[in-house]
Amino acid sequence: MFEGSDFPTSLDEEVFNVWFENGRLSKRRYNYLLIIWDEHESKYRPYYAEDRDEIGKYQTYKSSRTSESLVAAYDLYSESKII
Repeated sequence: MFEGSDFPTSLDEEVFNVWFENGRLSKRRYNYLLIIWDEHESKYRPYYAEDRDEIGKYQTYKSSRTSESLVAAYDLYSESKII
């Protein structure tokens, strides 16, 4: 996942699938999986959101104030890419 010159490194597909499963199995009712690139740790991290508004808030707030950047966002249940 995320291979090519547009991305700092690739993400193992097994890890990606585990993140989907963890989001679905969470006791909280998450609907979205955000893939975050952490520049300090040089790795991808998952972030789970309950509603779509959180995606925009994360994109605006986190990206401008930290070393994190939003790479992609997915619907947890349809697995369709939103961003």
